[in-house]
Amino acid sequence: MKRIRTFLMITAGTVFTTLGTSSVALAEDAAGGGANSGVLAVAAGLAISLAAFGCALGQGRAVAAAMESIGRNPNCADRIQTPMIIGLALIEALAIYALVIAFTIAGNI
Repeated sequence: MKRIRTFLMITAGTVFTTLGTSSVALAEDAAGGGANSGVLAVAAGLAISLAAFGCALGQGRAVAAAMESIGRNPNCADRIQTPMIIGLALIEALAIYALVIAFTIAGNI
């Protein structure tokens, strides 16, 4: 029951946010047209925040799994640590790509 209520609250919030910002997204600039800079700024902020959140979750799960593996077999710590660090670097690269995309979106402002 609680999961259904949570799902309905999230869905209602998404619908109200979409309906509330649609007039802003379709509004025309004072200069006679073009992209709305406010919407682009929100898109850039949303892109980097979602990417940072996803990368943080991925890094947390990767480190937790590696630490659990090292805890179960301490003799393999050197063979687990190197791939873990490489994996963390690749996950961090995804966050940097999202930052570049956010800067590209914000550059259109």
